[in-house]
Formats: sequence, C-alpha cells, structure tokens
Amino acid sequence: MSRSVQPVQAVAPGTELAGFRVLADLGTGAASRLYLVQDPRTKHVWALKHVVKRTEKDQRFLDQTEIEFNVGSQLKHDNIRTVEKLVKNRKVIRVSEVFLLLEFIDGISLDNHPPETLGSSIAVMTQVAEGLLYMHKLGFVHADMKPNNVIVTDDGLAKIIDLGQSCRNGTVKQRIQGTVDYIAPEQVHRRAITPATDVYNLGATIYWCLTGQNIPTAMSDRTGLGFAKDTSQLELPAAPSEVNPQVPPELSALVLECVRAEPSDRPTMEAIRNRLQIVQVRMENESSGFYPPQQAGVANEENPQTTAD
Repeated sequence: MSRSVQPVQAVAPGTELAGFRVLADLGTGAASRLYLVQDPRTKHVWALKHVVKRTEKDQRFLDQTEIEFNVGSQLKHDNIRTVEKLVKNRKVIRVSEVFLLLEFIDGISLDNHPPETLGSSIAVMTQVAEGLLYMHKLGFVHADMKPNNVIVTDDGLAKIIDLGQSCRNGTVKQRIQGTVDYIAPEQVHRRAITPATDVYNLGATIYWCLTGQNIPTAMSDRTGLGFAKDTSQLELPAAPSEVNPQVPPELSALVLECVRAEPSDRPTMEAIRNRLQIVQVRMENESSGFYPPQQAGVANEENPQTTAD
C-alpha cells in the first residue's frame, strides 16, 4: 500500500530541466513532480515528469517511470497520452533521478470533474475502451484504470494516462499493485494480469461515474492491505440502475458483467466498446438527459488515491 512520500521540491518558472524551460508547476505525485515545459528550439509545449530517488525504497518509482516510457513509447493512439522521451541523471554510476517527457493534455481528470450527463459519460468510456483495446491488441495491459487516470479535454477528448503499472499480458507481479476501489481480484491475489484485469478496472470506473459510489473489491481494508477477500467471498455491487434509476438496464448489466470475480466470466474490451457504442447511439436518438448523484465528489474525497504498490 502506498505510504506518505515527500514530494519533489518545485523549481521556479524559467528554470531549465533536462534541456526544457519550465513554464509552470502542474502538481505532484509519488516521489515526482509534473511541470509544463517548453522546448527552447521548437517552442513546442510538453509535460515533464521529474522523479527523484532519495532512498533505496524509492527505486520503485524510477522503475515505474521507466516502465511508463518503455510501454508508452510503443503506443500511438488518440486516446492514450503520448510518451516522448526519457532522460536519466546519475550520481557516480547509479540513476538518481529521471525526467519523462509527455504530451501535455489541457484537460481535467475524471475524479476532479465527473461527466455531467449520461451521454458524455458513455462517450468518455467508449474512448477509454478504444484506447485499452488498442493496448490489448499490442499485448499490453494498463493495470491501473481509474478516474484519476483519465483526462478529458474541453472538447470531450479522453486520454488514458499513467502507464507506470502497465505490463505484458500474462505478467504475474511480485507485489500487489492497483488502487483499492478499482483493483481486480487477480491483482490482489497476485495472479496473471490480462486484458480482463483492465475490464474489471474499467467496470469499477464506469460504476463510479454512473453512481458516485465505489464497488466492493477483494482488498477490504481501505487504509492498508488488511484482509484480502477470496474470490468466492467477493460480493457484486448493487446494480447501477438500482443506485441511479436513470442508468439504462443494458448499461447497468454491462457494468456488472465487467466486475465479475472470475476473469473468464467478463466480456472482452471489444465487446464493451461495441455495447457502449450501441447505448450511446440509442441515447443520442432519444436525446435523454442525465445528472449524476451529488455524492460523486464526496465518494472520491473519501478515498482519492489509495493505491497498493
């Protein structure tokens, strides 16, 4: 489970980092800080992630950044953030900090701004499914899909971000990785990570978008690893249509299929994309409105970033 990590100290605008001029501080992550930067030669604007290793325990953050580069540099899709370049700085012979150059996305993450209509929610999730399907076809699994890892621009373009826990299909990880309210049973029990893992994570994300509530997962303790529930003990959540009657039955059923305990019982990402498109077309034809529950923001504040790592 993630612990408190001291944030990387910010540098002032105008400072040069890894050959790029800092324009603004965009925020912090675990052992990292994100900047808006500009290439002084091309004037192109990027996002630059700065990750610092202070102790040996921080090595995992460097490792995850390198994974993000190794996977992301192979992906070229409109719904996945572009990963451009990795710069490593060494002290003596050991890497002490890394800089990851990323596409700058002028938007807001889903956890900070949930979709305001059913139509926009389906549109965003269809795009996310498209991006994940693309990853699966190349043999990769995102393995940490959640509202915080989807950024939506003003014109409705959805971008999947944060590939630090991504892996090859079939990988068995050495430790539990994932986010408590979205984690799949196979992640908790350290079984093979497959495209079905992304299906579960996405289903939990859609559930939150539709209801403002989180599903029960195999990781029962919200503040620590606690007791990992066996797959046979895992409860299905209430149907989204029961929590929010405005959710169409076919969409509600799809979400429940996505969060089934057994990976083999879940639909494929392609089937999810197709079924979301069908619901989207029907909703557009009916021109139905939808307003999510007010508790959505409260639910997210209660456990905004509880991550097993």
